[in-house]
Amino acid sequence: MSLLSDLRVLLGKEEVRAISRRYFISNGFDGTLTSIGVIVGAVLSGVPDGLTVVKIGLGAAIGLGTSALWSVWEIERAETKAEVLRMEKAMLIDLDDTQIEQQHRGERVLHALMSGLGPTIGVIIPLLPFLLEGTLLSMTEAAAIAVALGVGILSTFGAYMGSISGQRWYVSAARMGAAGLVVAALNLVLPG
Repeated sequence: MSLLSDLRVLLGKEEVRAISRRYFISNGFDGTLTSIGVIVGAVLSGVPDGLTVVKIGLGAAIGLGTSALWSVWEIERAETKAEVLRMEKAMLIDLDDTQIEQQHRGERVLHALMSGLGPTIGVIIPLLPFLLEGTLLSMTEAAAIAVALGVGILSTFGAYMGSISGQRWYVSAARMGAAGLVVAALNLVLPG
């Protein structure tokens, strides 16, 4: 089968989509809150230009993205290996290089990629206004837009999760978005 058809089969399974969705949203939430914290902290600390904020933020994106991808790969590797071992014991056969093992490998790849993609997007999008600092925006304006973008990402995550769970999407959006405002406010009032 081709990569695209393999992906289509994987995404056709609700349990696979649910796990990947959890990893993406959870780690995207972490990445977005980290980005807001880095941005507000950098501006309050007197970082002189937007490009420096972007460089600091990209360091966070690399760290969080790598952590999310790597940890999920290892977690899912252990969990799926344990599942295969249980199946082998129950069936009294070796499942190495079978379709079952290949399917688990595909699921691991998808989960790890979604896990790494979430925080990477969550960090990078709020950094974008700082690319316009010095030409169209001041540092303070870039930070305000960045926080608004972060809150927007968090609200989008909340709205999506609310809609798939049958809750009021706007309440879920407000709850998730509020976390970004809390992180920005804590950075403003706490010393450091």
